Amino acid sequence: MGSAARAEALSPQTTSRPLRAWQQSALRTYEEQSPKDFLVTATPGAGKTTFALTLAARLLARREIGRVVVVCPTDHLRMQWADAADAMGIILDPGLTNAVGPVRAGTQGYVTTYAQVAGKPMLHAARSTAVKSLVILDEVHHAGDGLSWGEAVEEAYSFAARRLCLTGTPFRTKPDERIPFVRYEEDTFEGDNGERGVGLVSRADYTYGYKEALADSVVRPVVFAAYTGTSRWRNSAGEVVAASLSDAGTKSVEMQAWRTALDPKGQWVPHVIAAMDDRITHLREEGGMPDAAGLILASDQDDARAYAKIVRRVTGKAAELILSDDPKASKKIERFATGSARIAVCVRMISEGVDVPRAAVLAWMTSYRTPLFFAQAVGRVVRSRATHESATVFLPAVRPLLSLAASMEEERNHVMPPPKTVQGDELDLEPLPPKEKDEEGLKQWEALEADARFAHVLHSGTAHTGEGSGPTVVVGEEDEEFLGIPGLLTPAQTAELLSKRDDELRLRIAASHRADDGDFMLVEDHPDEDDAGRSWRDAAELRREINRLVNRVAAKTAQPQAVVHTQLRQSVPGPPSASASVDILRARRERLRTML
Repeated sequence: MGSAARAEALSPQTTSRPLRAWQQSALRTYEEQSPKDFLVTATPGAGKTTFALTLAARLLARREIGRVVVVCPTDHLRMQWADAADAMGIILDPGLTNAVGPVRAGTQGYVTTYAQVAGKPMLHAARSTAVKSLVILDEVHHAGDGLSWGEAVEEAYSFAARRLCLTGTPFRTKPDERIPFVRYEEDTFEGDNGERGVGLVSRADYTYGYKEALADSVVRPVVFAAYTGTSRWRNSAGEVVAASLSDAGTKSVEMQAWRTALDPKGQWVPHVIAAMDDRITHLREEGGMPDAAGLILASDQDDARAYAKIVRRVTGKAAELILSDDPKASKKIERFATGSARIAVCVRMISEGVDVPRAAVLAWMTSYRTPLFFAQAVGRVVRSRATHESATVFLPAVRPLLSLAASMEEERNHVMPPPKTVQGDELDLEPLPPKEKDEEGLKQWEALEADARFAHVLHSGTAHTGEGSGPTVVVGEEDEEFLGIPGLLTPAQTAELLSKRDDELRLRIAASHRADDGDFMLVEDHPDEDDAGRSWRDAAELRREINRLVNRVAAKTAQPQAVVHTQLRQSVPGPPSASASVDILRARRERLRTML
């Protein structure tokens, strides 16, 4: 069945697996209202993509729309959306660029990014109005005027037939930074310094929070394991300063202790990586998750590379290093999501929207601390596949992060401000001491060393230290399932077990340091997966094959490649390859083969 015929044959019963209760409820609400604009706020991992594509399939089947346009934050999410749509019988092109005018024949639409829309808003306006379209704005908080994208999004999609906005957390904006197509109400808020102000808070048409998702077993329960330690550093005056992460005193000292703890040369990072690896082993062997994996979030690419080496040294296994400037980054994310590697190290590539269901452990080794980023990053490890699964987040025992962790399960509306920077993948960093030298060549800050110690388990906003718990905490050999499934062990028992493991991990780290570091390979090369049968990928592969065949024909006939391309389009009429359908591309490939 051709792609167009397949789209026409879609029905709500055949487009996806059984819908969750909240998705069915949200669809009923939408269809009762049949609105032009609709905002859904659903906690990360709840299934916003499935909801949006099910709605799109229904509208396509009823011919209420003829095209679907998805706008998302990153290039990798373009492919993730296209794959999800393809599984539901909707062919969306994730490779359409601003250099190509028309949408490729044989598709029901395309996936683009906010940055691309900002590059040529009128082009996207033409595409979304040429055919009656549903525009899905994924993680719509990225469309704020503060990111210089809001105006472009409004220009591109003001005349679209329907718009569906999705976000993982409600957000607050200033009166002059309204995000297009979002309904706002005035709201009073309290700032970090206690001052009160008035702003605008988004009001969703349908909301599904973490508390509800946890009760429905849609997301995993999260246990936060906080690690403290003593950090030592040299300040700009040449003085050596020492402070505890969890008792640093002033905010400035706390920030310097935090940065020192994250320094790859210290002991805090390898200690927490060992604890993380231990947790992954438990989940794989005892926790019913044989493919369990972990994510390490780093502040920058230099730290990420260093952390990957530490993973190799401590665990004996290569980490998947995923960096934004790596042309194979998306392939690596796909490989990690479906493969068997234990740990991936990244900066921001897996922070928002990226679906890695087997990831159940997160190590927070970054100085990012915005509420929005925290919620989105933790959301990467809470997507539930079975009721017995749980998630663990290892983090520094510093007040900004502990405050965010304590509020995860609060029954309240999490109101998050949009990122302030102008780049879509940039997030606010806590202002930490600079690494650079000043004009006289003296270092403003220099990390010396940092150790790590288990501090406490944070469960439902309450800290359990595992110390001085008295005779009520009984931990036998059968409870060696450290960090047991919440409900199987009490929070106090969980803390006791983590504390017990702490000394064992310290000996393990010391042994790894005695070993020869060497130059460890950070990642293993894997052969590219066969993309056959994945419809949107077929066109991309056909275009690459046509270019290779054109090169061979040009070399054989001593003609310029441009001449061969012209002859090919005369033989097989149609649009340029960039916007040609799969059928035309296949015909051109066969024609080129006859010319060799």
